[in-house]
Amino acid sequence: MTASYEVRDGIAVVAMDNPPVNSLGLGNRRFIAESVSRAQDDPAIRAIVLTGQGRAFCGGADIREFNKPEATTAPDLVDVIRLVEGCSKPVVAAIHGVVMGGGLELAMGCHYRVVQGGTQVALPEVRIGILPGATGTQRLPRLIGLEAALNMIVTGDTVMSDVLAAMPSQKLFHRIVPDDVVSAAIELAHARADVRPLPRSRDLKVEHPNAEAYLQFARNMVAASSRNYPAPLRCLDCVAQSVRLGFDAAVDYERAAVTELVWTPESAALRNAFFAERAASKIPDVPEDTPRRAIQAVGVIGAGTMGGGISMNFLNAGIPVKILEMKQEALDRGIATIKKNYEAQVKKGKLKQDKYEQRMALLSTTLDYNDLKDADLIIEAVFEELGVKEKVFRELDRVAKPGAILASNTSTLDVDKIAAFTQRPQDVVGMHFFSPANVMKLLEVVRGKETAKDVLATVMSTAKKIKKTAVVSGVCDGFIGNRMIEQYSRQAGFLLDEGATPQQVDKAIEKFGFAMGPFRMGHVADGEVRRKEAGVAPRQITDEEIVQRLVYALVNEGARILEDGIASRSGDIDMVYLTGYGFPIWRGGPMHYASQVGLYNVAESMKRFARNPRDDASFWQPAALIRKLVAEGKSFS
Repeated sequence: MTASYEVRDGIAVVAMDNPPVNSLGLGNRRFIAESVSRAQDDPAIRAIVLTGQGRAFCGGADIREFNKPEATTAPDLVDVIRLVEGCSKPVVAAIHGVVMGGGLELAMGCHYRVVQGGTQVALPEVRIGILPGATGTQRLPRLIGLEAALNMIVTGDTVMSDVLAAMPSQKLFHRIVPDDVVSAAIELAHARADVRPLPRSRDLKVEHPNAEAYLQFARNMVAASSRNYPAPLRCLDCVAQSVRLGFDAAVDYERAAVTELVWTPESAALRNAFFAERAASKIPDVPEDTPRRAIQAVGVIGAGTMGGGISMNFLNAGIPVKILEMKQEALDRGIATIKKNYEAQVKKGKLKQDKYEQRMALLSTTLDYNDLKDADLIIEAVFEELGVKEKVFRELDRVAKPGAILASNTSTLDVDKIAAFTQRPQDVVGMHFFSPANVMKLLEVVRGKETAKDVLATVMSTAKKIKKTAVVSGVCDGFIGNRMIEQYSRQAGFLLDEGATPQQVDKAIEKFGFAMGPFRMGHVADGEVRRKEAGVAPRQITDEEIVQRLVYALVNEGARILEDGIASRSGDIDMVYLTGYGFPIWRGGPMHYASQVGLYNVAESMKRFARNPRDDASFWQPAALIRKLVAEGKSFS
């Protein structure tokens, strides 16, 4: 961490500099506390301006410190805010870019706040299963009102500074400026340097005509929408104290609540997802400064459901797309479906008419491979058969310009074999979208043995542009997601053979939290015929056994995928299942869930399943990685 303290005409300008978002780890907290004390003790200083370098004022707490000694090492964030608010000289926050979480709590503890237009403002802690635990649930209602504050805190939604500054009775921002927020803050600091008493947000009252009735209404709404998540209702409880208790007592209540939530399995799961999503974009042997190829025009082969959905992702991001089909009727059907999807969004008010027209203007069609000669990225979405893929890639090899990335949307086929159909295997990569491709967040990026590093870097950055969560997989049958789902589906079939009904299996796994069970998803055929033919008498199967066999099947195959080097980290597997297969987010993904249960317990269950004569004993031998981690007392994370 670097940071700066400079004096400008009697004003101490204290600038955090802890890229990328000036998070409030222990080093930054100490720097702010020491700087405020230094300025207060210097008779030449009249006021203090607190700001952040780079693209953010402050993005909040460093959640890597959660449940670690650094989180409670003095000064904690509440200590820092208390010091700032108690300073005898005015402290002005100069806010720009991003002010979120603990960063917003810090700003609310300052006496004055100047904000730049277009700044993103949020208290997003609920999204990692906690709440704003450094006075945020008490200060925000005092500054923007009970209802607006509760909505921001319970949802974690980002609100633009311009919207907040325009609220009639808001006291959050004293000035909003188009640019050079530090100069504006210095100007305000000079103007208010001698004004006493200093305004403190803690001294304000929360005004509401019927607070208790509103809070009861809000409780009913929040309870209905947050069934498996304890944090939203605890957020509401804390905000309610802003109208029931004095400030200090309410802050004590808030502190107790956040301490309770940090240790919940739901918070641990959400934090795992938070870190896993960010880690997934980092490829161990591909440096972050790897050059990217420019992607300014995209070709898509196939105008069916997948091809149309893939095309929409790029159109939404403002990237021109040319769709190739073999017949005009197929093109016409595909374009009609894209139009229908966009028109439905317009009708629901999710897309403005002019945006729809802009996107359609970026779309063109062709029946001739030669028209793809200028594309920077070409994605095939044709029938899942190697011979069909071969014809496509031999044509692409003939017409595509040098340096164009050639991608296959295959869900199971060997990307190395596909690459071998070309003279440029280094430019070939798998881009496995999930259906519907314009909705599902997951993108499996399949790395062939010769896929170039700059191709990988380009595809990963392009995934961000089209708002996908990209996870890198090696080449194997089914890659990460479908290789694991095969074992899950086999277990579902075995359960039917042994006496469970499709309805029981689906109900059990959906109660666990899956969006849909294997039979409702159509993954498995009914096993009653097999049971009758084998003369197997049905037995009673508990819901617990159903869940364990389905989930641990994912875990065991996931561990083998890690052993084989198909996935780089367990978090990548979790992201595949959270974003592509309906695994409950509040359980953190199959690998995280197994770690929470305890790998020893998981392995013992697997050994028990291996003794079942109707199951696959060889599959239920715990993977070597699981055995190793159990022996070492470790987990996947």
